[in-house]
Amino acid sequence: MRMEDRGTLVAVAAAPFVAAAALWALLSAGLASAEPHYVVRLAMPGAESRIGLPPVEGPPDASRPLVVIDAGHGGHDPGASGQGGEREKDLTLLLARSVRDALLAQGRVRVALTRDTDRFLVLEERADIARRLGADLFISVHADAAQSDAARGATVYTLSDKASDSVAEALAARENRADSVNGVVLAGKGEVVSSILIDLARREMRGRSQRFGELVVREGEQQIAFHKQPQREAAFIVLKSLDLPSALIEAGYISNPDDARDMRDKAWRKGFAGTVARAIEIFLAERLAPPLFAGPPATVQADAAQE
Repeated sequence: MRMEDRGTLVAVAAAPFVAAAALWALLSAGLASAEPHYVVRLAMPGAESRIGLPPVEGPPDASRPLVVIDAGHGGHDPGASGQGGEREKDLTLLLARSVRDALLAQGRVRVALTRDTDRFLVLEERADIARRLGADLFISVHADAAQSDAARGATVYTLSDKASDSVAEALAARENRADSVNGVVLAGKGEVVSSILIDLARREMRGRSQRFGELVVREGEQQIAFHKQPQREAAFIVLKSLDLPSALIEAGYISNPDDARDMRDKAWRKGFAGTVARAIEIFLAERLAPPLFAGPPATVQADAAQE
């Protein structure tokens, strides 16, 4: 290697150290400052405390079904933005309130909002609020976004069984620590039995959540412009519950001018809320309704056995 090449390599290798030494000298002499020009501080809930529960509205009858509606984003998390300056966190709050008002007007179910103001919630806190309240259904409302402003339409997401496989072990561990899942006590059942019970609970909740999604699409055919694939599955954190039917509704694309205009419109939000409210009430009624055929009476079964 030629002498000039070696010199070049040495200079390149030493450059970072020379720069660091120069910066240190400036800092030591007070000629430069490491202080940032500004500092942003965000208040986060302490790990030792749980967030307070929101008020439950509706009939003062604890036996009535409870629906928890989650307005996506909030606080320092604005979500997606529209071309007209719309912020997802604002639209989702308006939509969540509209669904609440539609349900309360019917007077048959109780309702709670995870947030009724512009505040930030950690993703895990949202579904946890619903579980702590003993909700019968959890709905998270969002506004989608895409790089192309041609994408539009509402979509209903439920938890993907395949997408949730990667977290199945963590879910099982959490539920095992809780000693119960979907009302079944796991204590003393053993790891194999507990895993089977957890898997059954997950499948049941996935099926019930998908049924709710079907009802939203069916009831909204004449009211809402749905995406060409109106029902989808994804591993959203807010949907990962083993004992609570859950769905995430993207009311439209905030990146699409027409969808954004619709979501800003009070009349459109009222129609959207009416659709979701009908789907909710049908879903809850199906769960409470007795089966159409429960089998022959016990006396008939006994007679048949004797024959």
